[in-house]
Amino acid sequence: MNKLFFSLYSWDNGAFIMIGVFALVIIGIIAAVMFMMNSDKKKKNDK
Repeated sequence: MNKLFFSLYSWDNGAFIMIGVFALVIIGIIAAVMFMMNSDKKKKNDK
């Protein structure tokens, strides 16, 4: 029964760095999508 109460996650393995990198990746993906959306609108207006 004691084995059920072990920690599933440890903050000692650089979790703050991993969260920061993940946040930067998500922001980069959102920026890329917004850039592609804006470039599509310009192409549609030229035609």
